[in-house]
Amino acid sequence: MFATDKTIDSLQALFTEVKHYVDLQKDYVKLDITHKLTVLLSTLILILILVVLGMIALFYLSFTLAYILEPHVGGLMNSYAIITLGILCLGVIIYWLRKRLIIQPLTNFLANLLLNDK
Repeated sequence: MFATDKTIDSLQALFTEVKHYVDLQKDYVKLDITHKLTVLLSTLILILILVVLGMIALFYLSFTLAYILEPHVGGLMNSYAIITLGILCLGVIIYWLRKRLIIQPLTNFLANLLLNDK
């Protein structure tokens, strides 16, 4: 029951292969994390750009709408007040529907990104 030279060589080869496998797995995990972080950050940057552009468009649209409403509501101040109330109502609606509009899609996106192995 003594170990022969052939057994020791086989164990050393096995140890070397296991070490090489662990190194490859470590590299794979690094690449996978890098890929997922890249997708996540690029998506966040895209959303940020779209939100900023949307805010600018809403700003100019509200001024346009204010000048269109001015002759119909009795003045520029009244049209600004109507538009402000409309934007506040839109904000309240978005707040009420935040789970369906924001939280669920974000959760689904992150779960698909981080938990699915393709």
